[in-house]
Amino acid sequence: MNNNSQSELLNSFLQVKDKREMEALLRGLLTQKELEELPKRLEIFKMLKKGTAQHEIAQKVGVGVATVTRGSLELQRGNIQKTSWWRSLSSLRG
Repeated sequence: MNNNSQSELLNSFLQVKDKREMEALLRGLLTQKELEELPKRLEIFKMLKKGTAQHEIAQKVGVGVATVTRGSLELQRGNIQKTSWWRSLSSLRG
C-alpha cells in the first residue's frame, strides 16, 4: 500500500463518528471472515499482555500458534502499545 492509499484509509477511519458507522464501514471494507478474525486478534493481544502462554492462547481463541506468534512479534515491534486501546488495558499485566 502506498503512502497516499494508507493515509486515505486512516483518514476514512478517523471520519467515523460512532460505533454504528464503524460497523458499517468495516462491513463494507472487509469480508465476513476478516470481520471474524479481528476480534480474535484483539483477544490475542489482551491474553499476551496478561502473560498467557502462546499455546494456551491458540487453544482458547481457536487459532494456530503461528497467529499468536505473529501477535507476539507485533508487540515486540511496539506499534500497538502506542494506541489508546492498548493503554486502556491498564488493569492487565504488561
